[in-house]
Amino acid sequence: MNSINFSFLKNKWPDLNELGKLAEKNLYSDPNTTLFKLRKFGERIVDYIFEYENITELKDKRQFNKLKRLEKEELMDDKILEIFHSLRKTGNEAVHNSYDCSEDAKRLISLAYEAGVWFMQLYDEWDFEPEGFKLPDEKMMTFLDSNRKFITTDPFGTQDKKAEKKVWKAVKKSFRDKECLAYWKYPIFSKRGEDRSEPDVLLVDKDLGLVVLEVNEVTIDQISSINGGDWRYIDFTRDYGSPIKEVEDQLFALLGYCNSERELRRKVTGRSIVTLPNITRKEWENSNLPEVKEVGPIIFGDQLGEKTLVEAINKWRPMAVGQKLDNQKWKTLISVLTGTVLYRQKDSHDNKDRQTRAGVKKEIKEQLHKIDLKQENIGKTIPPGPQRIRGIAGSGKSVLLAQKAAHMHLKNPDWKIALVFFTRSLYDATIQQLDRWMKRFTNGEQGYDSQKDTNLEVLHAWGSKNQAGFYRKVCEEHGVKALGAMNNKLGDRDPNQKLIMAAKIFLQETSNINQLYDAILIDEAQDLVADDSDLKYEGKQPFFWLAYKVLKEVSDDYQRRLIWAYDEAQSLTSLNIPTAPELFGDDPKFKRMVSGFHDGGIRKSEIMHKCYRTPGPILVAAHAIGMGLLREEGMLRGFTRQKDWENVGYEVREGSFRLGNEIVLHRPKKTTPNRVPELWEDKTIEFNNYRTREEELETLAKNLKKNIKQEGLNPSRDILVIALGEHRPGYKLKTKTAKLLQKHDIDIYIPKAIDKNVIYPRYPQVDPNKFWHQDAVTIANIFRAKGNEAYLVYVIGLDEIAKNEADVSLRNQLFVALTRAKGWVKISGIGNYTMYKELKNVIDSKNTFEFEFQRPVADTISS
Repeated sequence: MNSINFSFLKNKWPDLNELGKLAEKNLYSDPNTTLFKLRKFGERIVDYIFEYENITELKDKRQFNKLKRLEKEELMDDKILEIFHSLRKTGNEAVHNSYDCSEDAKRLISLAYEAGVWFMQLYDEWDFEPEGFKLPDEKMMTFLDSNRKFITTDPFGTQDKKAEKKVWKAVKKSFRDKECLAYWKYPIFSKRGEDRSEPDVLLVDKDLGLVVLEVNEVTIDQISSINGGDWRYIDFTRDYGSPIKEVEDQLFALLGYCNSERELRRKVTGRSIVTLPNITRKEWENSNLPEVKEVGPIIFGDQLGEKTLVEAINKWRPMAVGQKLDNQKWKTLISVLTGTVLYRQKDSHDNKDRQTRAGVKKEIKEQLHKIDLKQENIGKTIPPGPQRIRGIAGSGKSVLLAQKAAHMHLKNPDWKIALVFFTRSLYDATIQQLDRWMKRFTNGEQGYDSQKDTNLEVLHAWGSKNQAGFYRKVCEEHGVKALGAMNNKLGDRDPNQKLIMAAKIFLQETSNINQLYDAILIDEAQDLVADDSDLKYEGKQPFFWLAYKVLKEVSDDYQRRLIWAYDEAQSLTSLNIPTAPELFGDDPKFKRMVSGFHDGGIRKSEIMHKCYRTPGPILVAAHAIGMGLLREEGMLRGFTRQKDWENVGYEVREGSFRLGNEIVLHRPKKTTPNRVPELWEDKTIEFNNYRTREEELETLAKNLKKNIKQEGLNPSRDILVIALGEHRPGYKLKTKTAKLLQKHDIDIYIPKAIDKNVIYPRYPQVDPNKFWHQDAVTIANIFRAKGNEAYLVYVIGLDEIAKNEADVSLRNQLFVALTRAKGWVKISGIGNYTMYKELKNVIDSKNTFEFEFQRPVADTISS
């Protein structure tokens, strides 16, 4: 997509065109970024002028001084000078104070256009005549800028698919500049007899509505007769078919989605058309077949041109006549087709008062989620080989893996698929996600049933005697006794490290490993990687190598369908993202295992830098305090390259990563779209310190009563209390908190207990998968809380971290705790520590913070 106003600069100054385009793109969604890009736009023009006029580089390189020099050289008149100062000053406000006035952004983008025209006429074409500034239309900024709006959910493969590729290529070419979304093999499995089949092409267009295209690769000589809707074939892959009826059924299944949404009911236009890429219109007319108008909607191979395809679609009368969609209905239609409507919830509370947390929660839950085309590509594509998904905490990786697994299972019910994760309390949530997506893809006909859907397994990475797990199932299939967590062979390690050791022992003692699965999807992959070289197996990561070995080959020896999701910076003790050779060994065939693209344009590696769960100020605080970026003694951990910060959703506004340089980091709204900071007038993150533990916990009890009784939050799932500290101190704080809350008549729940108000869960009266209990506030240590989320998170016992604040693993507890929050965080501790001042400075920084770059005290980190 070209810039609306700055494309005239593209040939000679492509960087200026790109900055202008980015300013336009973010004008409505993130005016702060627009103001920042416009500041850069002005700076680049000034740099070019210095170069063209051979002006000596200044010692003080600030834009103010450069403009002063240009004024002295009489290279700018007062009017142009004022424009560049406006871009500079407002841009500085955006960088340092998070200024984001949309009206100023609109005004400055027009001024930047004037500056660009002036620059063009002065240094390229003196007689250049501009077309005039056009304020970007908000509704046109939706999909036009994305190269991901054409989604190939299933690759074409190595078979002869020329006809299918021809149609899909024609769709992409004809609709590339239109506001639309298109799928090859959209995953809706409408039932036909015993079979389920997806539409070949689904086109969702702002003007056309829904268009479903069925690709029939038959030639004119292979159609023997057409009688009504029945087609008879000779020398073809099948003897008969009813393509017009079939594509019509697919359309009405999709319209059923739309009609379930009251706002769209009977308002969406729909067309269903059979495409015959191997037959021309003339060939049809010269045959003995009925006239086209008698057969039904058909598009021929010679109508697949860039202009002729759109004309051919418009020629056919819609099967369903709707209305012209306004912007709101268009957004709703996209939400329905992408499935984001699944995550809009109805709340039982009537309160929509933004002064209460329940009111804000209700407004957010009832709003449609915004479409994320990157998520849509990841969730609905089935790669023909390995895929790595990197994403920041709260980016939706678990949801996407469930969606992917459900799609795989419905499309290939004979495949053996394992969806694997490490945190036991995620069992129920994962099964709910699978059920939700299977019902979605089958129009409600089929949900997930572990007893019936035996080829789709939901497995804890380890498992237990009473519940199957990935490692245990592999052991059973090979007649090997699985090692339990207390086995002496595994040593004195953390549970995840013990599992890795168990996988290593299995690999060492098992010579012939059977190929058991067609696809394995691993969530929380960062927990299954060992830094300790003693845990590695022949230079490989044991758990990953075990998963790879039990997979069936897709094509080449290394092409096996292993998909893993890795939390970016979830563990601040190690910010490295392991490469494929680090996971699978240094064999050359693994070097580019997750680089480039699979067939159909499916990426082998995806990076998700948007965080949907946690509000921006909380997420920024989590990173800053977790890494110790604002410590007086110097940062403990941190990325040392701009690209790494960008991968987790930040913009490096100023500075380079050299010793002593001032760095300005900003997290824009577009990478943290949670709306709580916008709707809630008070703070989203707070910190208070107390003289004694009793005072801290008494205040907690008082606040919880207010949250539940006055603000309308549910004790379970809306509220979570996390007790910080190493194992024993953290356990003591958790039990002390539980006892005090009970004294205040607040029902509590300790994870894995069978019932509420059980402070010391004891075997066998336990459920290791359970994390919540109805009408009770969950109190957990960080190891149990990981993977869960709540609207309001209380983080107590900060002093347990602050007294040893240089310990990165302890700070990581705080990072994980903060990123559990969907709305608000209240942090508390006792005493006075230097870390408390650091935390207050972090909170005051909001979405932008500045720090002096130093070599990380705990180690230099660079992914």
